[in-house]
Amino acid sequence: MSLRAISPIDGRYADKTEALRPYLSEWALMKYRVLVEVRWLIAMSEHEGISHVRAFSGAETRLLERLAANFDDEAASEIKSIEAFISHDVKAVEYFIQSRLRDTSLADVSESVHFACTSADINNLAYAMMLRDAMREVWLPKARDLVQLLDDWALKSADASMLARTHGKAASPTTVGKELKVFAARLSRQLQQIESQSFLGKLNGAVGAYNAHVAAYPEVNWLDFSRRFVEELGLSHNPLTTQIEAHDFLAELSHALIRFNTVLLDLCRDMWTYISLGYFKQKLVAEEVGSSTMPHKVNPIDFENAEANLGMSSATLGHLALKLPVSRLQRDLSDTSALRNFGAAIAHSLLALTSTDQGLSKVDIDRKALQDDLDNAWEVLGEAIQTVLRKHQAPGAYEQLKKMTRGKSMSQTSIREFIKTLDIPTPDKIRLLDLTPAAYIGLAVELARYDSQAGREEESVSSLADLGDL
Repeated sequence: MSLRAISPIDGRYADKTEALRPYLSEWALMKYRVLVEVRWLIAMSEHEGISHVRAFSGAETRLLERLAANFDDEAASEIKSIEAFISHDVKAVEYFIQSRLRDTSLADVSESVHFACTSADINNLAYAMMLRDAMREVWLPKARDLVQLLDDWALKSADASMLARTHGKAASPTTVGKELKVFAARLSRQLQQIESQSFLGKLNGAVGAYNAHVAAYPEVNWLDFSRRFVEELGLSHNPLTTQIEAHDFLAELSHALIRFNTVLLDLCRDMWTYISLGYFKQKLVAEEVGSSTMPHKVNPIDFENAEANLGMSSATLGHLALKLPVSRLQRDLSDTSALRNFGAAIAHSLLALTSTDQGLSKVDIDRKALQDDLDNAWEVLGEAIQTVLRKHQAPGAYEQLKKMTRGKSMSQTSIREFIKTLDIPTPDKIRLLDLTPAAYIGLAVELARYDSQAGREEESVSSLADLGDL
């Protein structure tokens, strides 16, 4: 960690974002640019219609591939030194590769590096692969782990009855597990959309029309060649672009991440509130200090940290989603500066995932606190009572319970005395008399165990048969 770092991503939180550096750093951008350049040179050598780049031997192909595979700090420093002299980052990569080929058997083709390419050809492919790999190798596994953790929490707390709070006020009871399952399902849905994201790429020259390509080799099917090259990099080919790939897919990715961040933010704020209400106890760590002046404090800092980082991530992603798809005429350069901020946006989201995971690992359900809260909220049974009365078409059922319970604290005795006066069939009356706030949870337990992907409960319960797809 550098104490002189301006961004907390590379300072205070450097150890928590380290896994992203091989994919989203300046070093990574140079490495992926080298990868695109050498792959393009190899692809041309394999195309029988491109005569000025001869076929390579296996050893020569491996030499080129090692330029990217073995890319290190020395190579990065060399590129930066060239850039400092010529003031062009992509051209510096071209010159770097040429210098590495100069004393090899590939010296004769060194001038073919970057053939017919504009900088945007290299950059768009490099960024698409960087972001794809960062998401696939770092962010997505962390997000999947969090969803699984919430699913695990939902199962183990499926029957932990809890007073719900609509508008912040006591409402019909639920269970801890059902509420956490809701978040698991919401996050899982957003995760599926992120996982299905296409990463687009193009290689078609200065204005996207293969002008130089056709001038050099009019007989080559450049559209097909470009498509195959882009797809071999593991990307989806975009055949219609200006000088730059339009970045619409990056806006799509940004918005998908924002939606995931927003659901996670909702979870963190709810967990913060549940801790404040005493529904969750935080585990004590002897060495930790909660407050510089109040020794008793144990603060929900992980959920607060997550909230802050989610805000930073979504704010940056929101700007990128609005900025990147807009470019003057065939291009302007503003996208290149904006693109460099994707790493920070994803890093802040990753920090939030880590903090939320830590927060969930540091809490336990306080079942006594949950029960005490329920025992002091007998008025929530008013919903059940008036619904049964309406079942039997009792006049003014809702109004009776409204007059009796609205804004009032009811006791077990007063509720049961009222039930005894009701003119309803004995089975319904007995069921209401046996009802307690803790037991008034409907299908919450079954929902907490519901497997939304399989379309059924994780533990089969017939009462969910008519729910259909949740």
